[in-house]
Amino acid sequence: MPSHTYEICLQEALEPRWTEWFAGLMLRPIAGGGTTLCGPLPDKAALHGLLNRIYDLNLTILTVRRLPAGETHHAEEQR
Repeated sequence: MPSHTYEICLQEALEPRWTEWFAGLMLRPIAGGGTTLCGPLPDKAALHGLLNRIYDLNLTILTVRRLPAGETHHAEEQR
């Protein structure tokens, strides 16, 4: 089963050192605060585990989006 690329926007601003906590996903700041996590996840279990980790860290999820095949990450710079 092929992996899918996900984009998860968080309300909290995270420093790049958090990358290891989020399965190596790219962390990108959002203008005005917040962070976007983006990258491939191998399956639904990996997505579920990542969402649980976000929940356990008491972070606020604003959006979760699976990117269409071939689309690259483009975090929204506005909020």
